[in-house]
Amino acid sequence: MNGASPLIRLHPDDNVLVVRQPLALGQELPEFGLRTRAQLPAGHKIAARPIAAGERVRKYNVVIGAAARDIEAGEHVHGHNLVMVDDHRDPGFGLDVKPVALLPERDRATFMGYVRPDGRVGTRNYVGLISSVNCSATVIKQIAAHFTPERLAAYPHVDGVVAFAQTSGCGMSSPSEHFDLLRRTIAGYATHANLGGALLVGLGCERNQVADLVAAQGLQLGPLMRSFVMQDTGGTRATIAAGIAAIEEMLPLANAVRRQPVSAAHLKIGLECGGSDGFSGISANPALGAAMDILVRHGGTAILSETPEIHGVEFMLTRRAISPDVGQKLLDRLAWWEQYTRGHNAQFNGVVGAGNQAGGLANIIEKSLGSAMKGGTTPLMAVYRYAEPIDQAGFVFMDSPGYDPVAVTGQIASGANLICFTTGRGSMFGSKPAPTVKLASNTPMYQRLQEDMDINCGLVIDGELSVAQMGERIFQHLLRTASGEKSKSEALGLGDHEFVPWHLGITS
Repeated sequence: MNGASPLIRLHPDDNVLVVRQPLALGQELPEFGLRTRAQLPAGHKIAARPIAAGERVRKYNVVIGAAARDIEAGEHVHGHNLVMVDDHRDPGFGLDVKPVALLPERDRATFMGYVRPDGRVGTRNYVGLISSVNCSATVIKQIAAHFTPERLAAYPHVDGVVAFAQTSGCGMSSPSEHFDLLRRTIAGYATHANLGGALLVGLGCERNQVADLVAAQGLQLGPLMRSFVMQDTGGTRATIAAGIAAIEEMLPLANAVRRQPVSAAHLKIGLECGGSDGFSGISANPALGAAMDILVRHGGTAILSETPEIHGVEFMLTRRAISPDVGQKLLDRLAWWEQYTRGHNAQFNGVVGAGNQAGGLANIIEKSLGSAMKGGTTPLMAVYRYAEPIDQAGFVFMDSPGYDPVAVTGQIASGANLICFTTGRGSMFGSKPAPTVKLASNTPMYQRLQEDMDINCGLVIDGELSVAQMGERIFQHLLRTASGEKSKSEALGLGDHEFVPWHLGITS
């Protein structure tokens, strides 16, 4: 990619170009035979030639909409003159499947991880508290707050004591999909490889009874998995005291675990994007996809989610589905979302957020085009529901909303032990117990927000690195983070308020 050129041509058949740096009204672009007809911000699109009303507009040779009126060459192409179209898209199940050349185990990359008794591997070693219901949220927060850095100094191999408080668990329909989803999410955190111990705390009269939760999810109580019910323990003060004592008993056991060399095949990486811009689909997302292709060759797992954000480009995934059943399962989830969002002003129906629009993305299909690239190019091996345990290595999909904390909560509950988060506008997201690594799509934002950004993928836009080279750089960074190097969000203390299970059902 020529970093000196003012415009980026993504495909020879595209009728729009992407603006690399802001352009002035009337600016001559002789290399492209164009003269700008408007001021154009970086990341936005310019017509490469005249586009007739109704003609399909192509970016990466993928239809992202149709011209709402005649558009002249050099004109700004965005929501004011581009309408979303939902043309038929052939799913082409399996047509683009390319076998993965897995590396022999002796040649696979390694990282320093925490090996758990069941063989799963953590990248961090937290002790977690989880509320079964909103009514016990304050209690678990106060128990966690007791364990200050000074009190944890005696346990250098424990990353912290963290409270996963949530706002549901009662006043909800039961049995229901929402109820099952909440229990799956709680169980996924309680048994997560990044937790060295867990304490479940309930009130006692909620629908999501702790004893029933433990039984339904097959949780095994013991020294590193305990539970309390406030109404049985003696109320708020007594439960806080009992919880502090229980964590104090867990800490020496959790602290006794040591990192050891393990294969990169044990990495399960959740892929997320937020605050996307017009560069996200050119730099950060495809570079992350290149890193995930490397990970898959090393035997690891890449988890793409945010179902509304593959709307319009789902064929990019179904054509890579390992079987028609896997491809159809993805289409079934999209059909569910179409029904779920009908009649609401949801992103699935086309409208993207203000930040996305300001960054150059006109509609959900254009946003989805970049979002899907995070998954790389390897076969789609499986499709999971929200927070279902992921037991298939390779590239997989987990159904979730596009809302960052909800999507990442599901990925972590499914087993992700690391999160990769691409952003163009600059997200300040962080997560626990799986740390978040943030990838900036452009250099100006990275320089402005260096305290929050881990990797500058804007070097691709600047012409300094290829997508493949950036993918290798990301992969090496992830190995270091998995081995204990702190991400920027960890250094800032983020992640205590991002446990947000998906709320599906009726509140009664």
